[in-house]
Amino acid sequence: MQMDPHAWLRQPLAAASEAWRNPLELLLASTGEGIYGVDLDGLCVFINLAGARMIGFEPHEVQGRNMHELTHHARADGSAYPEAQCPIFNAFRQGLPCRIDSEVFWRRDGSAFPVEYSSHPIVDQGQVRGAVVTFVDITERRLAADALQRAKDELEERVRERTGALETALHQVRELAAWSETVREDERTRIAREVHDELGSLLVALKMDVNWMDKRLAEQTQRSPDAAEDMRTRMRCKCQNMSRLIENAVDNVGRIITDLRPSILDHQGLWAALEWQAQEFVQSAELALDWCMAVDDVPDPPEPLAMAVFRIFQEMLSNVGRHARARHLAVDITARAGELVLTVQDDGVGAPPQAFEAADAYGVMGMRERARHFGGQIHIHSAPGAGTRMCLTLALPEGNPA
Repeated sequence: MQMDPHAWLRQPLAAASEAWRNPLELLLASTGEGIYGVDLDGLCVFINLAGARMIGFEPHEVQGRNMHELTHHARADGSAYPEAQCPIFNAFRQGLPCRIDSEVFWRRDGSAFPVEYSSHPIVDQGQVRGAVVTFVDITERRLAADALQRAKDELEERVRERTGALETALHQVRELAAWSETVREDERTRIAREVHDELGSLLVALKMDVNWMDKRLAEQTQRSPDAAEDMRTRMRCKCQNMSRLIENAVDNVGRIITDLRPSILDHQGLWAALEWQAQEFVQSAELALDWCMAVDDVPDPPEPLAMAVFRIFQEMLSNVGRHARARHLAVDITARAGELVLTVQDDGVGAPPQAFEAADAYGVMGMRERARHFGGQIHIHSAPGAGTRMCLTLALPEGNPA
């Protein structure tokens, strides 16, 4: 018996031809979307396997049933969805195709899932015969959209918070700049007044004494020996008075210069200047002082940083003098391992924490700005009746010249 050498080719072709005899059935079975058709009464004419499984049924269980009552009977919030308002049925009752992604279908077990569906009327010889509906479960898409929206909302909230913080910081910087300018002008006024009142009056007194001596010397030639001796005594008194005035002038000049820039900072360095300032303060404020300094032979920091630390320390002491009503002051200064920690603790009346964050707390704001400029921080702990503790922490550059 002779074999057909091409039979093995014709067998797959025959099988493929058989599979393509019903392309509609093949299409419905191969798609992952749900597809069903309804007649003019809304009854299911056909449904593919994917669609039936999405709503929890097998295809034969769905055919002939009202699809609105079966899977589209309620809205996402559980409220009833009248059939007359259903866009799916309007596709064949009013000839209105639609595409909706804001509703839910209901499963056999009573759970709902978000869907995107479209409904198109079926027209045969000019007559609407029903509608074809395609739908897809968009749960993952909705979850992704919700996550994206949450991320967007969080980002917008963070942007609002950062913007608010920046606006607040900018407002504080502007207020601080205005306050600094006011303080600078007040300081200039104070210095000018002291120079005028203190040095001016001393120099005027010296000038008067010099004029007096000039006149007396001119009269010397006309006086008797006894009168000349008396004049010499009076001139010696004048000279002594002038010496005292000169000494007072020198003291005032030194004090004004020290207020502008303490010479001890230049001559003996930061550590000596801090101790000198503390001793000067407690002596004038009549406070008891506990002084502790451990710098471990750490050299003085560079001049700008040293001046910043000194001014911060002055402001800390100034706050104690103005507000604390304290009797005892403790100062602890530690410098080691590239870090400076300077603490000022008083036993005064204290204050609530918000007092140090107030918009008009310019002294505290100024300290923090100075510290922040050099990468440091100011920490303040206080409570009414419990005193106040101010602490400066600051990194010291390594290898500073002494």
